[in-house]
Amino acid sequence: MMAIRSSHMAPAGLRILVTGGSGQLARALRLRGGDAVTVVGRPRFDFDQPDTVVRVMHDIRPDLVINAAAWTAVDAAEEQHARARQANAEGPALLALLCAGQAVPLLHVSTDYVFSGDKGSPYVETDPTDPQNVYGSTKAEGEKAVLTACAQAMVVRTAWVYGPHGRNFVRTMLDAARTKSRLEVVSDQSGNPTSTLDLADALLQVAMRIRQTGWRPGYRGVFHAVGGGSATWHELACAAVAQAGRHGHPVPSVTPITTADWPTPAPRPIDARLDCGRLRQVFGIELPHWRDSLGPVVDTMLGHDRQFGQVE
Repeated sequence: MMAIRSSHMAPAGLRILVTGGSGQLARALRLRGGDAVTVVGRPRFDFDQPDTVVRVMHDIRPDLVINAAAWTAVDAAEEQHARARQANAEGPALLALLCAGQAVPLLHVSTDYVFSGDKGSPYVETDPTDPQNVYGSTKAEGEKAVLTACAQAMVVRTAWVYGPHGRNFVRTMLDAARTKSRLEVVSDQSGNPTSTLDLADALLQVAMRIRQTGWRPGYRGVFHAVGGGSATWHELACAAVAQAGRHGHPVPSVTPITTADWPTPAPRPIDARLDCGRLRQVFGIELPHWRDSLGPVVDTMLGHDRQFGQVE
């Protein structure tokens, strides 16, 4: 089994184009990949402006592309279906066509929300998709479009992503803990918390393997890449505020509530845990357990660890 490394990972001589601008995964990939990674975002690269996508691919001529750009506002997608579809399906389809034209491998990041959450056990890569909201349906459409357009394409589904940079659930809980003595968090939804740093390391290891071996047919298709273990939102919130408490920060009570107690415009899958068996089998990669990764990320968010740079 190949261990995920925590040091900077820069595949020698490999030009990796990462989309997603200032998004938390794109920033983690730049941090971990160093000079091998070029990150692009709006306005230079914008799925709403297809000409910019064409221009970037022509100008940079990458050896490999990681598409981390997406519409991730789950609830807003219910009202803005067309914009979500452009970002999550039509834009990636164009990018995949350009990658195919340049014979460039594409790693397209997707989501657990392509599943309904009613299986009752972790989803494997071959399970049929059955999204329950617009965000999930546009991401599922994007997966199919990418795999149809580009022979050298991987779809990498991940979930519950958090990291030291950008907005995410863990940061929201820490911010709320500063001003509230009691938090209410959903306890009947299960998933796999995933550190952006661990996910970035895994994607870069995949990129290095492709560099070493050349593209192989076994690399094509869907892979799952999430943190080890599973949790509810309530368990993740409790762990995050407890870690903050070790540094003297306020530790509010965290009250479990049900999904029905916290209605949202877009329904969420109740149990979208992912099985990462194919990633282990093909690449020998397994992400660390989420509890092992959460502490260092929380410490960095709170300014107690500067190894990841200034946080926002």
